[in-house]
Amino acid sequence: MVGSPGAGKSTLSHEVARRLDLPLIHLDRHYWRPGWVASDEARFRAEVAGIAARPAWVMDGNYGATLDLRLPRADLLVLCDPPRLLCLARVLRRRWVHRATPRSDLPAGCPERIDLEFLRYVWHYPRRSRHRVFAALDVATPRPALVRLRRRADVRRWLATLPTA
Repeated sequence: MVGSPGAGKSTLSHEVARRLDLPLIHLDRHYWRPGWVASDEARFRAEVAGIAARPAWVMDGNYGATLDLRLPRADLLVLCDPPRLLCLARVLRRRWVHRATPRSDLPAGCPERIDLEFLRYVWHYPRRSRHRVFAALDVATPRPALVRLRRRADVRRWLATLPTA
């Protein structure tokens, strides 16, 4: 699952992993160290390569610099792509909800936070980042199928095609 922060990637990934009885990998848990310290890029790529080599998984996270490792091993790429205002509202809500409790998709020592740079990233994701997903998909060999979910109704319809646990 890829898409803007607040697009619903983690929530949807959790549900898909549950329905398909597959391991769920939140890439944020592998990239960030306590205090929001970023991992060494080479170490992170090696870790992602190892995870992607596993026989089956549901993976949640953007990390465009690792799409070349993940896409050839994926059967399906799900792009969560709701409107940016909805994404902004969701990240603000998420910050409020997790003001005192840690999120399960983040590592220990990385409390939910919002700053102006992050809000700008969410706002500009459709114009500055989404095209990189399509570019990586175009060169992936083999190329996984793509499902693009823009609205809640799209998510509901797509989930209805999956088995239930």
